[in-house]
Amino acid sequence: MIAWFAKNHVAANLLLITILILGLFSLSVRIPVEVFPSFETDRINVNVSLPGATPEDVEKSISIRIEEAIQDLEGIERIASSSSEGSSSVSIEVESSYDAREVLADIKSRVDAINTFPADAEKPVVSLATRKREVISVTVASVYAEKETREFAEKVRDDLLRIPSITQAELSGVRNYEVSIEIPQDKLQQYDLTISQVSAAINNSSTDVSAGNLRTQGGDILLLSKGQAYRKNEFSDIAIKTQTDGSILLLSDIALITDAFEETPVRTRFNGKQAAFIDIYRIGPQSAIEVADAVKNYIDEQQGNIPVGVELSYWDDDSQVVKNRISTLTTSALQGGILVLALLSLFLRPSIAFWVFIGIPISFMGAFIAMPFFGITLNIMSLFGFILVLGIVVDDAIVTGENIYTHLKTAGSGEQAAIRGTQEVATPVTFGVLTTVAAFLPLAFIEGARGALFAQIPVIVIPVLLFSLIESKFVLPSHLKHLKLRSQKEKTSKFGQLQQRFADGFEKTILRYYQPLLKKAISFKTATFFGFVGVLLIIVTLIMSGWTKFIFFPRITSETVRASLTLPAGSPFEVTNKHILKMTEKAEELRAKYIDEETN
Repeated sequence: MIAWFAKNHVAANLLLITILILGLFSLSVRIPVEVFPSFETDRINVNVSLPGATPEDVEKSISIRIEEAIQDLEGIERIASSSSEGSSSVSIEVESSYDAREVLADIKSRVDAINTFPADAEKPVVSLATRKREVISVTVASVYAEKETREFAEKVRDDLLRIPSITQAELSGVRNYEVSIEIPQDKLQQYDLTISQVSAAINNSSTDVSAGNLRTQGGDILLLSKGQAYRKNEFSDIAIKTQTDGSILLLSDIALITDAFEETPVRTRFNGKQAAFIDIYRIGPQSAIEVADAVKNYIDEQQGNIPVGVELSYWDDDSQVVKNRISTLTTSALQGGILVLALLSLFLRPSIAFWVFIGIPISFMGAFIAMPFFGITLNIMSLFGFILVLGIVVDDAIVTGENIYTHLKTAGSGEQAAIRGTQEVATPVTFGVLTTVAAFLPLAFIEGARGALFAQIPVIVIPVLLFSLIESKFVLPSHLKHLKLRSQKEKTSKFGQLQQRFADGFEKTILRYYQPLLKKAISFKTATFFGFVGVLLIIVTLIMSGWTKFIFFPRITSETVRASLTLPAGSPFEVTNKHILKMTEKAEELRAKYIDEETN
């Protein structure tokens, strides 16, 4: 096959063009861009709410009963529960050899069969844990009250969802709306009512009722009684009972109705102002960079339309991480390409350097072709794989090109030199690539959440190496067969003369110093072997003794500073808010000290 491709340069060029076209198609159409890789976790969550219960009561009456009900199911590796005030959360890790969705169905059946939960407990929610990573957050900060700030944030969210490139946007840092109904005991006694009677009257009145349909010649007409109450005035007009004098007792006559927010206190600020956040997520094939750019464009367009006292901006732009990694990759590729071209031009020939360099984009395009088949996206982990393999991707092409150039001096033609030079190193180069593949392959079989992250690297590195092997064996020889020795040319340029002197000098240095050393190393095999074993032992000793530090995940300086405050359970919200304001004041002092507003 090597000889056939070397003789048929059209086939070699077609192979090259095909890889380029398919790679560009996959990159532009089939490969999404995201910040972190998305993957399903093998963890199932069971959440149950028990309003007003203490953590001890929640543990005894809910958490322990769930654990006892599911502990003998097959496929469960570990069970962990967390009981807090008013809620229970049980997390179940599924063994890797079992289907998490099948185990989910079994757990749901067991949990639904539990009939000893407290009467006030809400229905259990059993779900497969999913991990969503936001791309960017939009901040709405204002000098107005919580209600006005949330209403404007809802408008911003709805506007963002109308943008074609944005699919999922959620409000955060805000409290949910709530209509509270408080009825004094004396009112119940005055009108001879009970809480259950009032509750039944509200449930019967505040509901949408289907009344069937009417069949007409023009079609069927669906009948629906719209009675669901959502606001204070709608609840106020609900009839509770008809009194003996014929008058109707309304809910507003006996109850204090408040249309506000949940009682759980939440205070969100941005730059010292009341704020709400809209978190934007990347969904499906969407690009994190395109989503973030669409959000930024919307914010820029709305600056002239926002009300006075409202500040619209963005926060926590994770797409910038991807942009920086892509920039690192392109910069490294450019620098690596320049080094390859420069060094090979000095040691061998500029034409060899050029065709060796072409192997880098061809190999990367091959990886782009393979990525959709393995469900790999462009993210910070896969881009790290590209950066990692960038330094070794052209090794086989360099060896092949150099050997072809060596055979050119003795072969009868460039075609024979290309065939013989490639075939001679085909076996060692192939096994050299395969040993590198074998070194990265175990990363694809690491279990757990970290394994899903590490698997991104070998799925990138291995296709790049294999396609580089294909390119160096089938494409490169057909291009290098046109090489000619300089002695066959009538005239040599000044650069050619300089390059020839440099290459000859380097070759003489190898023959004078390296060749004798290599002969001695071969002659004294035992001494050479134990010498390298001694070096290995020294390295292992440095690591095991702690002289060379080992950190699994190094701590990297972040662009965001976070502070958390934990107070004893039951601490008043005002006390927490007071401490948070004090922390904010200190942060403002640091910003004024270290940041110049004019230069940012």
